Amino acid sequence: MHPSLKTILNIQELDMKMIRLMRIKRTRMGELDHIESLRNDLQKQQKDKEVEIIELNKAISGQEAKIIEIKEKIKKLESKQTSIKKVEDFNALNQEMSTSERERVATEQIASDLIDKRNLEEEILDKIKESLRLSEEGSQNLITEIQASIRQINQEGSELKVERENLAKTADPEVLKIYERLLNNKKDRVVVPIENRACSGCHIALTAQHENVVRKGERLVFCEHCSRIHYWQESESLEGTAGATKKRRRRAATSV
Repeated sequence: MHPSLKTILNIQELDMKMIRLMRIKRTRMGELDHIESLRNDLQKQQKDKEVEIIELNKAISGQEAKIIEIKEKIKKLESKQTSIKKVEDFNALNQEMSTSERERVATEQIASDLIDKRNLEEEILDKIKESLRLSEEGSQNLITEIQASIRQINQEGSELKVERENLAKTADPEVLKIYERLLNNKKDRVVVPIENRACSGCHIALTAQHENVVRKGERLVFCEHCSRIHYWQESESLEGTAGATKKRRRRAATSV
């Protein structure tokens, strides 16, 4: 293995941990956004329903005022009946009263329909308010748990960042620059071992010559297909790196 890769491998392990933490944090932030979105949606439904009920109350009041007006008109027409002597005038008055009576019945029906609709909308509003109350009560514990989780992630991330910065000071600057450029591009492991003569990053087969060059460890060798940096996985080469611990665990599991 190229000597500079030992430090880079340890840096890579820290970076992978930080990337995993950031993914978890994004997921948890998404959960908070989802809770807030549901709450906002219920609040909007409540507001819209309240506005709708206000408009219905205005319409009902308008119809009720119209009914009173029609009834007053009918009373006036009735009072005129006793003073009318001509048959044609009496018939005309009766016709006007009948028309007003039909208008009153129709208006009362409209008002009744509006009242039924308002009552239904008020029931829906009550259900929305109850859903909002239950949502706020039920989500509060979850919000507290998510916020605590995010604070823990931030703390772990800060500790990993400090450890990485200290480790980066001991790395080869040029190799570190190459590694970071690849990492920013792939957001995944970019220094990977050759396994069964294939890149363990993209899993495409490699030539024997490529493998031999990697074995020598005299220079950085990049995958021709995915541009990852290759290294040869040997216990003595990995000693002191995060990869060594993983390999020892695999050997122990196999022997059992």
